[in-house]
Amino acid sequence: MSKLHTPVRIGAWDLPNRIVMAPLTRCRSSEGRVPNAMMAEYYKQRSSAGLILAEATSISPQGVGYPDTPGLWSAAQVEGWKLVTKAVHEAGGRILAQLWHVGRISDPHYLNGDQPVSSSAIAAPGHVSLLRPQKPYDTPRALELTEIPAIIEDYRKAAENALAAGFDGVEIHGANGYLPHQFLNDRINQRTDSFGGSIENRARFMLEAVDAAVSVWGADRVGLHLSPNPDDDSDPAATYGFIAREATARDIAFLFVREPLGADPRISKTIRKSFTGAFIANQELTKAEGEQLLAANEADAISYGRLYIANPDLVERLATDAPFNQPDPSKFYGGGPEGYLDYPTLEEAGQPA
Repeated sequence: MSKLHTPVRIGAWDLPNRIVMAPLTRCRSSEGRVPNAMMAEYYKQRSSAGLILAEATSISPQGVGYPDTPGLWSAAQVEGWKLVTKAVHEAGGRILAQLWHVGRISDPHYLNGDQPVSSSAIAAPGHVSLLRPQKPYDTPRALELTEIPAIIEDYRKAAENALAAGFDGVEIHGANGYLPHQFLNDRINQRTDSFGGSIENRARFMLEAVDAAVSVWGADRVGLHLSPNPDDDSDPAATYGFIAREATARDIAFLFVREPLGADPRISKTIRKSFTGAFIANQELTKAEGEQLLAANEADAISYGRLYIANPDLVERLATDAPFNQPDPSKFYGGGPEGYLDYPTLEEAGQPA
């Protein structure tokens, strides 16, 4: 048996294997950003994963930046998520909510005309996701110091709603250029108050969001999602080493780190050395690369993203080295069940498992 398929305890969870489904935005929520029965079936199909990290889920209307992504601020959204968690649990799986505020990675189009917010008034590079015709990101409004406690409270309330919805825990999305990342990294955060300047100050927003989740769930059911990027920070080893030490001090369940295996330098190694909890590696890893990281004790579990879009039975395919279905990128975002629920398992395709 490959190490990928051996059990592991991460935080409060005894996982049957070390294969983690990465959070994947699919833009298929119903009106009001309410999860639906189609989403429940999608996650149920993938319940053989050791752990499912559900798609990024906005903590408030201000935190939205894409069409038809789910939320966790309303009663209707909680009820919708109950369909998903019930389906996953009935199939024997475990599922965490990923709590999300996009910050400057948004547009007034998604915010009822309001200006996006960030740590500082610096526009993100690139174009607004899925908005046509294309337009560059607007310059965000720097959050006032007095506004920040209310956003941290939004994280706490979303964590509370995740508990009510039947999730098994939560992960704070601190990666990929979203709001906690915008506070943490010094090439984005130009503040001069208690949330800017030193690493300790820049990390404060992310760590307060983590603490808010821990206050609801306990540390052993909370994780943190990171993506070290030298383009965003002048000293990522120091910045992310600090986050890792603070995560250790809080005794949270895991860090999920998105970094290419070929990154130079590999900040993951610094994080792994500084964090005593479980380490989940991610970023287009192959089975062999995942096994390599586990064998070298550089990770405790391996997360797969795009492979999970097209292969609901990825655990079984990895176990038998079966061929993979190929995903259709034209159907990644939005739409109905096509390109979402209709990727066949090995059994459905008539192939030996």
